[in-house]
Amino acid sequence: MGKFVVKTGKDNQFRFSLRAGNGQTILTSEAYTTKAACNNGIASVKTNSQDDSRYERKTSTNGKQLFNLRAGNGQVIGTSELYESAAAMENGIASVKKNAPDAEISEE
Repeated sequence: MGKFVVKTGKDNQFRFSLRAGNGQTILTSEAYTTKAACNNGIASVKTNSQDDSRYERKTSTNGKQLFNLRAGNGQVIGTSELYESAAAMENGIASVKKNAPDAEISEE
């Protein structure tokens, strides 16, 4: 089972990552100024992760694949790691869809 891990940075901003059951990070958020906003971001990932049209598939400048998960208003709520292939990126998207809805939230 996946989990969201919330961290507070040295800049006192909050970020979350979604980790798969094996502990691998599959999605990382932008910085939030408040913990409440960070928790709202997690709720948005849980809601939007099931809608394939919310995933923006991209190619980085070095040719690797990545994706952004966008909210209904178009705002990026999470970004993936870089993948070597489009197939690996699609596996990452499938992992977000599988893990996000029921993931627990923990703090580090």
